[in-house]
Amino acid sequence: MLDQRQSTLVDEGATLALGQALAQQLKGGGIVYLEGDLGAGKTTLSRGLVQALGHQGAVKSPTYTLFEPYELASYRVFHLDLYRLADPEELEFIGFRDLLEQDRLTPTIMLIEWPERGLGAIPEPDLVVELGHRPVNEGGGRRIRLNAFTERAIYWLGNLTIP
Repeated sequence: MLDQRQSTLVDEGATLALGQALAQQLKGGGIVYLEGDLGAGKTTLSRGLVQALGHQGAVKSPTYTLFEPYELASYRVFHLDLYRLADPEELEFIGFRDLLEQDRLTPTIMLIEWPERGLGAIPEPDLVVELGHRPVNEGGGRRIRLNAFTERAIYWLGNLTIP
Protein backbone atom coordinates (compact mmCIF):
# COMPACT_ATOMS: atom_id res chain seq x y z
CA MET A 1 0.00 0.00 0.00
CA LEU A 2 1.29 3.43 -0.95
CA ASP A 3 -1.25 5.77 0.66
CA GLN A 4 -4.35 5.60 2.86
CA ARG A 5 -7.28 7.77 3.94
CA GLN A 6 -9.90 7.07 6.58
CA SER A 7 -13.20 8.68 7.40
CA THR A 8 -16.74 8.10 8.58
CA LEU A 9 -19.84 8.01 6.39
CA VAL A 10 -22.83 9.04 8.47
CA ASP A 11 -25.57 7.55 6.29
CA GLU A 12 -26.55 6.08 2.92
CA GLY A 13 -26.49 9.54 1.33
CA ALA A 14 -22.85 9.99 2.33
CA THR A 15 -22.02 6.57 0.88
CA LEU A 16 -23.67 7.53 -2.42
CA ALA A 17 -21.82 10.86 -2.36
CA LEU A 18 -18.49 9.06 -1.88
CA GLY A 19 -19.29 6.93 -4.95
CA GLN A 20 -20.02 10.11 -6.90
CA ALA A 21 -16.77 11.69 -5.74
CA LEU A 22 -14.82 8.56 -6.71
CA ALA A 23 -16.42 8.65 -10.17
CA GLN A 24 -14.84 12.05 -10.75
CA GLN A 25 -11.40 10.60 -10.00
CA LEU A 26 -11.76 7.36 -11.98
CA LYS A 27 -12.54 8.93 -15.34
CA GLY A 28 -9.44 7.35 -16.88
CA GLY A 29 -10.48 3.90 -15.68
CA GLY A 30 -9.24 1.75 -12.84
CA ILE A 31 -9.72 -1.30 -10.69
CA VAL A 32 -11.37 -0.87 -7.30
CA TYR A 33 -11.81 -3.64 -4.77
CA LEU A 34 -14.76 -3.14 -2.42
CA GLU A 35 -14.35 -4.95 0.89
CA GLY A 36 -16.69 -5.24 3.86
CA ASP A 37 -19.31 -7.41 5.49
CA LEU A 38 -22.78 -7.98 4.08
CA GLY A 39 -24.73 -4.73 4.25
CA ALA A 40 -21.63 -2.55 4.69
CA GLY A 41 -22.52 -0.34 1.70
CA LYS A 42 -20.45 -1.76 -1.17
CA THR A 43 -23.32 -1.78 -3.65
CA THR A 44 -24.56 1.62 -2.44
CA LEU A 45 -21.14 3.10 -3.14
CA SER A 46 -21.15 1.40 -6.56
CA ARG A 47 -24.59 2.85 -7.32
CA GLY A 48 -23.36 6.38 -6.57
CA LEU A 49 -20.34 5.87 -8.82
CA VAL A 50 -22.16 4.32 -11.79
CA GLN A 51 -24.96 6.87 -11.72
CA ALA A 52 -22.46 9.75 -11.47
CA LEU A 53 -20.93 8.50 -14.73
CA GLY A 54 -24.30 8.81 -16.47
CA HIS A 55 -26.21 5.57 -15.94
CA GLN A 56 -29.90 6.43 -15.63
CA GLY A 57 -31.32 3.09 -14.51
CA ALA A 58 -31.10 0.99 -11.39
CA VAL A 59 -27.76 -0.28 -10.13
CA LYS A 60 -28.40 -3.57 -8.41
CA SER A 61 -26.14 -5.94 -6.59
CA PRO A 62 -24.76 -8.56 -8.99
CA THR A 63 -24.78 -11.20 -6.25
CA TYR A 64 -26.69 -13.74 -8.36
CA THR A 65 -25.38 -12.81 -11.82
CA LEU A 66 -21.74 -12.34 -10.64
CA PHE A 67 -21.33 -9.25 -12.82
CA GLU A 68 -23.30 -6.37 -14.25
CA PRO A 69 -21.90 -4.45 -17.23
CA TYR A 70 -22.73 -0.77 -17.79
CA GLU A 71 -21.95 0.59 -21.24
CA LEU A 72 -21.99 4.34 -20.86
CA ALA A 73 -21.26 7.10 -23.38
CA SER A 74 -17.57 7.38 -22.52
CA TYR A 75 -16.96 4.51 -20.09
CA ARG A 76 -17.45 0.86 -19.44
CA VAL A 77 -18.12 -0.18 -15.88
CA PHE A 78 -18.06 -3.78 -14.75
CA HIS A 79 -19.54 -4.36 -11.30
CA LEU A 80 -18.63 -7.79 -9.98
CA ASP A 81 -19.83 -9.47 -6.81
CA LEU A 82 -17.80 -12.60 -6.15
CA TYR A 83 -19.58 -13.59 -2.93
CA ARG A 84 -21.10 -16.75 -4.45
CA LEU A 85 -17.91 -17.78 -6.22
CA ALA A 86 -16.70 -21.16 -4.97
CA ASP A 87 -13.41 -21.12 -6.90
CA PRO A 88 -11.64 -18.32 -8.81
CA GLU A 89 -11.53 -20.57 -11.89
CA GLU A 90 -15.31 -20.14 -12.20
CA LEU A 91 -14.58 -16.67 -13.59
CA GLU A 92 -13.27 -18.39 -16.71
CA PHE A 93 -16.71 -19.95 -17.30
CA ILE A 94 -18.48 -16.59 -17.25
CA GLY A 95 -16.08 -15.07 -19.78
CA PHE A 96 -14.21 -12.81 -17.37
CA ARG A 97 -11.03 -12.85 -19.47
CA ASP A 98 -13.07 -11.70 -22.47
CA LEU A 99 -14.32 -8.71 -20.44
CA LEU A 100 -10.73 -7.65 -19.84
CA GLU A 101 -9.84 -7.92 -23.51
CA GLN A 102 -12.77 -5.91 -24.92
CA ASP A 103 -12.17 -2.47 -26.43
CA ARG A 104 -9.09 -1.27 -24.59
CA LEU A 105 -9.60 2.25 -25.99
CA THR A 106 -12.67 2.93 -23.83
CA PRO A 107 -11.85 3.71 -20.18
CA THR A 108 -12.95 0.78 -18.05
CA ILE A 109 -13.77 0.88 -14.38
CA MET A 110 -13.96 -2.43 -12.59
CA LEU A 111 -15.68 -2.54 -9.20
CA ILE A 112 -15.10 -5.87 -7.47
CA GLU A 113 -16.99 -6.86 -4.32
CA TRP A 114 -15.60 -9.79 -2.31
CA PRO A 115 -12.30 -9.74 -4.26
CA GLU A 116 -10.65 -12.26 -1.93
CA ARG A 117 -12.80 -14.96 -3.58
CA GLY A 118 -11.28 -14.26 -6.99
CA LEU A 119 -7.63 -13.77 -6.11
CA GLY A 120 -5.33 -15.12 -8.77
CA ALA A 121 -7.97 -14.69 -11.48
CA ILE A 122 -8.70 -10.96 -11.14
CA PRO A 123 -6.34 -8.05 -11.79
CA GLU A 124 -4.55 -6.31 -8.95
CA PRO A 125 -6.35 -3.21 -7.59
CA ASP A 126 -5.47 0.41 -7.97
CA LEU A 127 -7.62 1.18 -4.94
CA VAL A 128 -9.12 -0.89 -2.12
CA VAL A 129 -12.15 0.57 -0.37
CA GLU A 130 -12.90 -1.01 3.00
CA LEU A 131 -16.35 -0.37 4.47
CA GLY A 132 -17.39 -1.35 7.97
CA HIS A 133 -20.28 -0.79 10.35
CA ARG A 134 -19.77 1.65 13.22
CA PRO A 135 -21.43 0.77 16.54
CA VAL A 136 -24.48 2.81 17.49
CA ASN A 137 -22.70 4.07 20.60
CA GLU A 138 -20.11 5.63 18.25
CA GLY A 139 -22.80 7.35 16.21
CA GLY A 140 -23.59 4.59 13.73
CA GLY A 141 -22.91 4.93 10.02
CA ARG A 142 -19.92 3.38 8.30
CA ARG A 143 -16.16 3.46 8.71
CA ILE A 144 -14.34 3.90 5.44
CA ARG A 145 -10.71 3.25 4.61
CA LEU A 146 -9.29 3.88 1.14
CA ASN A 147 -5.97 2.23 0.33
CA ALA A 148 -4.01 3.28 -2.77
CA PHE A 149 -1.84 0.63 -4.41
CA THR A 150 -0.79 2.51 -7.57
CA GLU A 151 0.50 5.96 -8.38
CA ARG A 152 -2.76 6.89 -10.06
CA ALA A 153 -4.72 5.86 -6.96
CA ILE A 154 -2.45 8.10 -4.87
CA TYR A 155 -3.44 10.92 -7.21
CA TRP A 156 -7.14 10.04 -6.81
CA LEU A 157 -6.89 10.12 -3.02
CA GLY A 158 -5.07 13.44 -3.14
CA ASN A 159 -7.95 14.96 -5.09
CA LEU A 160 -10.82 13.15 -3.39
CA THR A 161 -13.23 14.97 -1.11
CA ILE A 162 -14.84 12.49 1.28
CA PRO A 163 -18.36 13.63 2.22
